[in-house]
Amino acid sequence: METEKKDRRAEDLSAGVLWVVATPIGNLGDISQRAIEVLQQVDLVAAEDTRHSRRLFDACRIDTKLVAYHDHNERRESVRLLEQLQAGKQIALISDAGTPLISDPGYHLLKLAAAAGIDCRPVPGASALIAALSISGLPSDRFSFSGFLPPKTAARKKIFESCIHNTRTMIFYESSHRIQACLQDLLDTLGAGRHVVVCRELTKTFETTLRGSAAELLEIVSNDPNQRKGEFVLLLGPDERQIEGDDISAATRELFQLLSEELPASRAAKLAAKISGESRKAIFALHDKY
Repeated sequence: METEKKDRRAEDLSAGVLWVVATPIGNLGDISQRAIEVLQQVDLVAAEDTRHSRRLFDACRIDTKLVAYHDHNERRESVRLLEQLQAGKQIALISDAGTPLISDPGYHLLKLAAAAGIDCRPVPGASALIAALSISGLPSDRFSFSGFLPPKTAARKKIFESCIHNTRTMIFYESSHRIQACLQDLLDTLGAGRHVVVCRELTKTFETTLRGSAAELLEIVSNDPNQRKGEFVLLLGPDERQIEGDDISAATRELFQLLSEELPASRAAKLAAKISGESRKAIFALHDKY
């Protein structure tokens, strides 16, 4: 029986491996052949919602046992799953959609497994933030992802305030019942001068991508109830005034901004100039902008 099980494995699955497997964010056709093979071959699959994952398993003819692994039992189940990994079990970790650990459960298990010397392997695939960035039309060479925005207005505005002089694209997740208020907070904090993109229901039937200013997108979302339904990725473009108009590179601008938070401007400019090779005087002149 054991020999037969090993013979049907397409990959060389050595003992005690934790597979972090990406699943589709909407369209089931986006699952990779390798993901299907690994999910078919492992001993156990830890899923955020077993009922949700069962639909994917049925479509892909996967009959591997599913166990629940979610926010409410993550710490307890991580210990139990680690014991099975140490006993030589093959376990795959999946979330409801996309790549596990990216604003989804899995961190505690992976941390324990890595600390215990368990082999942890990724099976790459869909990720809503990368899919949104790829079609946003915003700079994609430098970006930051901050997960779900806070539910309260004051906390959201504080985050948006930290983006005032940002020189990279910022990516957030937002829920359907807060997207309108979120755009209002963005408009109140940063005004209408920044490029904003809202991607909704990526890869699904009612997928839409809205591009424009916060004011333009707020008007569309406010007037169309359908644009307030589904799952959202919000992308905020960089402050173009900070990356255009003089000889200081965007990277040096951000370096100076970070250093200025901890050091006097003169010291921050000197260090930034030493690291970047750019003019200390020109860097120091940025002080008034921050």
